[in-house]
Amino acid sequence: MIRFVTLGTNDLKRSSNFYDEILKIIDIIRVEEEDDRYVGYAKEKTDKLAYFYIMTPFNKDKASIGNGTMISFDAQKPEKVVEIHKKAIELGATNEGDPGPRHGENYYAYFRDLDGNKICVFAENKKI
Repeated sequence: MIRFVTLGTNDLKRSSNFYDEILKIIDIIRVEEEDDRYVGYAKEKTDKLAYFYIMTPFNKDKASIGNGTMISFDAQKPEKVVEIHKKAIELGATNEGDPGPRHGENYYAYFRDLDGNKICVFAENKKI
């Protein structure tokens, strides 16, 4: 249903280095970029649009976080949830919820990226 998601950043280089590191854990790679505007990520390089972008705001104002806004990445396996969360914290993210089962099922971890955007990493319960 959703074609792509964007998050704003005030430091594209720093933010793209952060996302390069955490997303490679689940085989998401940088597939397109425009110098000082945006970086796009997807599972593989194609001629189509990326699925996740980080970008400087078009209106040139400072990027800010959305209250209640959160992006969730499907890590497929609980071990990958733990690995991404750990790497994100090592790279300067803020912990918003340690990895673990929630609601008696599924596996989640939460953090805020370097610009304060809330990120969830998720794995469906497949005999956790």
